[in-house]
Amino acid sequence: MITIQTATEEDIPALLEIYNDIIIHTTAVWHEEPHTLAMREEWFAIKKEQGFPVFTAKENGVVIGFSTIGPFRPWFGYRFTVENSVYVAGKSRGKGVAKLLMPPLIEAAKQLGLHAIVAGIEATNEASIALHEKFGFVEVAHFKEVGFKFNRWMDLKFLELIIPGI
Repeated sequence: MITIQTATEEDIPALLEIYNDIIIHTTAVWHEEPHTLAMREEWFAIKKEQGFPVFTAKENGVVIGFSTIGPFRPWFGYRFTVENSVYVAGKSRGKGVAKLLMPPLIEAAKQLGLHAIVAGIEATNEASIALHEKFGFVEVAHFKEVGFKFNRWMDLKFLELIIPGI
């Protein structure tokens, strides 16, 4: 059984392992070098300081995915807009884990009084695009060849969810 819960400091090494696997093997993150534990600890502390949640998906007590929201852009006028991130461990992809990690993000955004959630997705990542569309996100931009990884140019799509009633 998969459970969704708020991440704790004890989860950080597992979050790092998932994130680094994604850096090394996918185009979901456009870093090329794995992160260190200190980097992930700082990231987690900043999330906590800013009041943004990090959720984990656990199966038999093992972290198999995580999701979060954070600032879209640093300027004051964007304070009601966030960007989301959803990451699933390689061996757990395709099992519906990401679908379980999305609702708490959307609910957290509502509770925080936010107006919009933006998702930046590499344009060929059909699974992530379909996931976001299931939750009401719509494509609002397609940037051509703005990223470079694995020796190729990548397009970036922005999908957006306007939070009803906010």
